[in-house]
Amino acid sequence: MQLDVISDTICPWCYIGKKRLDKAVDAWDRKDVEIAISWRPYQLDATIPAEGVDRQKYYERKFGSERAKEAGKMISELGEKEGIKFAFDQIKRSPNTLDSHRLVRWAGSAGLQMEAVELLFKRYFEEGEDVGKAEVLTEVAADIGMDVDLVKELLASDADRKQVEYEDHMAREMGVTGVPCFLFENKFSVVGAQDVETLTRVFSRVQERLVERPAAEA
Repeated sequence: MQLDVISDTICPWCYIGKKRLDKAVDAWDRKDVEIAISWRPYQLDATIPAEGVDRQKYYERKFGSERAKEAGKMISELGEKEGIKFAFDQIKRSPNTLDSHRLVRWAGSAGLQMEAVELLFKRYFEEGEDVGKAEVLTEVAADIGMDVDLVKELLASDADRKQVEYEDHMAREMGVTGVPCFLFENKFSVVGAQDVETLTRVFSRVQERLVERPAAEA
């Protein structure tokens, strides 16, 4: 079963969604079916400059001070249930995420995509690091066992920049307006950080349809 997760590396709901997805994969009773997971890019705000912006000012301008605080509190409480220690007060910059998405893409080629996504979320949301900076991305690559020299070289170039932008564009063309979006077999989608029970139920339904389709075509 192919599952593409469309997400942004600075989306707190995507971090919660990943934790729940991990649990759902472990909990699903069909151990004979492999769920092949790929992460696809989506920039919540591609207009953020390469150097990023002050996070507090950005969020206050976008949501308002009180609304931002309330949302942060609610997300933090939900995150605790999933083992996430959100440290919003430690995050100083809202970065442009294009380079982090490029890293995720390269990590996929190295068979380390899940590790890259997990660590990018952790570095940003729990440690307050700027995942828009090349040095932070390089450290992430090193920590998960990627070829650091190659990653440095790629980050300094425009490698896969257009491809990431294209995939982001295609997600919007498909009607994706919020993330995380779980896209099964390029046909069935579920939006939002769904709970484990919902995800496992969707796994089963998608698998049923995959079994039904060859039978109908026979």
